[in-house]
Amino acid sequence: MKKRGRQIGADGEKSRELLLKIAAKQFSLLGFHDTKISAIVKEANVTQPTFYLYFKSKDAIFQELIDLFKVELFTRVAQSRLPSGIDRSGLLQRITRNIALVFQIFQENEHVARIGFFLSADAIKIKEQMAKRIEENLAVEVENGYFDSTIDINLVATAIVGVIEHLTLTKLWAGLKTPEELSKEVTRLFLYGLIRENKINGNEPDPVLE
Repeated sequence: MKKRGRQIGADGEKSRELLLKIAAKQFSLLGFHDTKISAIVKEANVTQPTFYLYFKSKDAIFQELIDLFKVELFTRVAQSRLPSGIDRSGLLQRITRNIALVFQIFQENEHVARIGFFLSADAIKIKEQMAKRIEENLAVEVENGYFDSTIDINLVATAIVGVIEHLTLTKLWAGLKTPEELSKEVTRLFLYGLIRENKINGNEPDPVLE
């Protein structure tokens, strides 16, 4: 099929989204340095001038992918803050659902997530910023009486990010666990640890975690 540039009246936004999608895949699979603009436009079936209508350079499209990932990730973290007034059973369900939603970002946008969370020079900073936002959520949630006020919320937030990072690589992307399965295990770990709850207070474990 003959390559084509952007024609008058063509849907330019669709072309731009296609270039982003293909670039994300190639950056994820090949890394930044081995990904070529020529390969991106070839797979997109457009010309290089079309690419430069939307992006100044390979660095520019790479950075845009990172920024898109950051916005989606940080928005999801912000939305996960627990509002006041949730009872215990509702609290467990909400936490489990919120963690699943974070894992879903990594599942549904694997190529972009690999770039933003693992491959880019900004990856460490992004994880630090994510931990900071989780810590801010925890501070409010402690004030609302959901969690123990003596916990080190900075340590907990950092641990949550580390768990999400490792489980995404070893379980989610390996196809061994779903976001929902991982969220149940993570919730169980952070709320109850390794000791069976019914051995601590004589109660049955919460149904949401069974």
